[in-house]
Amino acid sequence: MSDARTPAQIEADIVRRRDQLAVTLDEIGIRMHPKTIIGDAKARVASTVDETAGRAFVAVNRVVSDVKARFTDEEGAPRLERVVPAALVAVAVVGLLLSSSRKHKG
Repeated sequence: MSDARTPAQIEADIVRRRDQLAVTLDEIGIRMHPKTIIGDAKARVASTVDETAGRAFVAVNRVVSDVKARFTDEEGAPRLERVVPAALVAVAVVGLLLSSSRKHKG
């Protein structure tokens, strides 16, 4: 049994390898093209922004739910013992800010 190949087999092997190399070079050219690189970068940035925005939404939603739970009971009714003091503090802070800004202007 001989491992010798015929010239036709060698030539066919060369043609096949040349075609494979051409495909590989085309793929490298596409990957290295500036538009492809920019498109990939944009996709990564968009993905990161989406992920960050999603995490921020979840965090804000959690905070809002926690605050709501502190100021309402299980049935959703306001807890006046917590709402009234918070409202008074808010009014006092706004009043202080307004009086402070009036003093600086006048």
